[in-house]
Amino acid sequence: MSQLCEITIDDSGLPTPTAEIEQERKVAIFDLLEANEFALPQDGAPEGPYKLDLSIRERRLVFDLHTEDDQKAAEFHLSLGPFRQVVKDYFQICESYFDAVKKLPPSQIETIDMARRGIHNEGARVLEDRLEGKAIIDTDTARRLFTLICVLHFGG
Repeated sequence: MSQLCEITIDDSGLPTPTAEIEQERKVAIFDLLEANEFALPQDGAPEGPYKLDLSIRERRLVFDLHTEDDQKAAEFHLSLGPFRQVVKDYFQICESYFDAVKKLPPSQIETIDMARRGIHNEGARVLEDRLEGKAIIDTDTARRLFTLICVLHFGG
């Protein structure tokens, strides 16, 4: 299985991310580069590893992929529509989680965290569905990419 070897986020034109969002971005990119599975199923697609530039252009999520030697590998444009509700739900539950950490007992924090992980898993499933036929990814890669989509989607 091929993988991603470099990830850049093109957030030009988006609000400056908050410290929390910037931290989420750094952790997701670090985790992705440590372990991921990403392959292109199309005949004639160059072999990975791949460099990914993730951006939003004209209200579409863009995956721009190149090989390590900068050969164009693929580009996908995905509608943001299928992600909107799950991203919104994810940010709402994250806010609840961060508030809970400050003032609630561990048992209640754990309940909110389980809900947060459930919504995160749902976002990963949406991404896997949207990439079907375009890219082959494992669940952990989908989860981390979903985090980056959230960062881009809500920018700051």
